[in-house]
Amino acid sequence: MRWIIFIAIYIAIDIYAFQSVRTVTSNKWLYGLYALSSIAILVLFVYALNSGQARTNPKMAYIFGFFLAFFVPKLLLIIFLFGEDIVRLFVGLFAKIGGNEAKFYLPSRRKFISSIALGVAAIPFASLLYGMIQGKYNYKVLKYALEFDDLPEAFDGYTLTQISDVHSGSFDNKEKIAYGIDLINEQKSDLILFTGDLVNNVAEEMQPWKELFGSLTAKDGVYSVLGNHDYGDYVSWNSKEEQAKNLLDLKALQAAMGWRLLLNENVTLERNGETLKLIGVENWGAGGFKKAGDLNKACEGIAQSDFKILMSHDPSHWQEEVKAHDKNIHLTLSGHTHGMQFGIEIPGWFKWSPVKYRYENWAGVYEEFGRYINVNRGFGYLGYPGRVGIWPEVTVITLKKKRES
Repeated sequence: MRWIIFIAIYIAIDIYAFQSVRTVTSNKWLYGLYALSSIAILVLFVYALNSGQARTNPKMAYIFGFFLAFFVPKLLLIIFLFGEDIVRLFVGLFAKIGGNEAKFYLPSRRKFISSIALGVAAIPFASLLYGMIQGKYNYKVLKYALEFDDLPEAFDGYTLTQISDVHSGSFDNKEKIAYGIDLINEQKSDLILFTGDLVNNVAEEMQPWKELFGSLTAKDGVYSVLGNHDYGDYVSWNSKEEQAKNLLDLKALQAAMGWRLLLNENVTLERNGETLKLIGVENWGAGGFKKAGDLNKACEGIAQSDFKILMSHDPSHWQEEVKAHDKNIHLTLSGHTHGMQFGIEIPGWFKWSPVKYRYENWAGVYEEFGRYINVNRGFGYLGYPGRVGIWPEVTVITLKKKRES
């Protein structure tokens, strides 16, 4: 029944949006192309959803991407057409009430509105296609310098490179991924930190990419935590034992790559006799997300006076537990949001994405109470196989000792 309702709504939107095409041109070939593409996209989309792999299988994800590229512009078209129809309705009512039987429907106005609508609709159409072809591998290195009063002198100028949300099960271009890995290594940071979601669902997705990601190097090593997708909670398993083995395989794979996975624990980094505490928690997310993270356990043995960096996949954890925690956690590194892979950013001036209405901290650096969080926009992608305006990110953070001026 739900498919009948969905298909009926889709067809209604399609037919209504088609009015703009029909108003602008009488070319029957274009009419046929419009109808053919609409039917093909609908059939493929329904097939992808029924397969249960639309969000995680690269080929199926492209079907979802093309569906968005064709459907979103049509929604814009009907907004324009519906607005014009409402205006025409009221003009007609007033004309009838006033006894003016003059013709109120102006074909030239309808054609003008349709032309404008088609021009506007072309923007998301082209953007969503670009996002799938180029945007998803348009890696950006974002650099921040953060100052702290109590940073140990030995760590003044210490650099961290953060990546997050690899989602290796979505990858389809080894050359582009290799370029992204080289970009990370080129930063020559003291530490590389990965903040969760290595896979979409299963450890096996990482097998083709483990050699590339195993080539990541930093002076003080590569550390990681788990994200919500790493637990395999979004697929059906034959047994709990099978799911548990999958998680063990993922942990073993990270160890084989030379990554140190922190599971509600901390390590001490030492430089010239001074120390920095690196803390890693399992996933903890507000709402319905997994809450395996145990911040108190992860902070065992740490003094309030220690300088601390926390890796926690979901930024809602910072709002709910971390920023006011009595251990005084100086810097938290998160990911998870992907910046929704869609938005508008003008560096240093403006950033917007629909995900901001779900997450208070969704991209970049935020500060409260003298404590910081950086939300990485993600290295990979999930669902829609692309990025528009919110590009894949490699974050480089330099820790600075705050000096009195």
